Amino acid sequence: MTNSTEAQKPQNTKKNKKKGATLDTFYGAKIQNTEQIEEDIQENSPKSSKGNRNSPQTHEEFESERTKKMEALWEEKWEMMQKKFTHLQNQFDQTVKENQALKQELIKQSQNTKKLEENIKYLTDKVIDLENRGRRENLRIIGLPEKPEINTKLDMVIQDIIKENCPEILEQGGNTSTDRAHRTPSTLNPQKTTPRNVIAKFQSYQTKEKILQEARKRQFRYKGMPIRVTQDLASSTLNDRKAWNMIFRKARELGLQPRISYPAKLTIYFPGK
Repeated sequence: MTNSTEAQKPQNTKKNKKKGATLDTFYGAKIQNTEQIEEDIQENSPKSSKGNRNSPQTHEEFESERTKKMEALWEEKWEMMQKKFTHLQNQFDQTVKENQALKQELIKQSQNTKKLEENIKYLTDKVIDLENRGRRENLRIIGLPEKPEINTKLDMVIQDIIKENCPEILEQGGNTSTDRAHRTPSTLNPQKTTPRNVIAKFQSYQTKEKILQEARKRQFRYKGMPIRVTQDLASSTLNDRKAWNMIFRKARELGLQPRISYPAKLTIYFPGK
């Protein structure tokens, strides 16, 4: 009696790895790894007898299916990379557009700022000029001693200064009357040893100009004490004029004839020219 041997089905030995293992793509998407793909291919491959397991037809089918799986895998990765690249390209283009818009806005704001600065300078100069014109009848007397008998009778003191230094104005019948005269600043600083300036507003602009011209020619005095008489100007204009002091003194030392004209322009006259 012959014993028939039944062909036993080959048992599939699975690798000792967890099914469905995944790996990360370049941008975080998860796909099956190649080992799992090969395992799935082996499970889904047609079952054949032991003698026919390594037949050329079965091997070709296995290789073909594995190739298709790998192609699908890399095609999926490639599509994801293209989508990500397109997204980044769009973001870059949008950033470039926004940057160009910001540059244009910055240029516009810079131009507006320049115009505002020019307008501010123009208006500031106009205000200073108006203030100086409002002081055109004023004279500033520097160095007049701080004494009660002087401070209470400034109008009379100014008349004495005119009589002592330029009596010809009185002889010509000029109007030397003043509207007001006061010390500036209004409060005395005890820490300062120099006397405060005196501002005198004359009723006649012509008389004020004659006194100023005489003061430029010679040293004025009050009862023998030297004083200075200058044009009363806005504080900003006075500061601009003070900036010329060093050059002014140096020009005089060299025998030149410096002059500071309104509002704060330095002019130097050379002898014989």
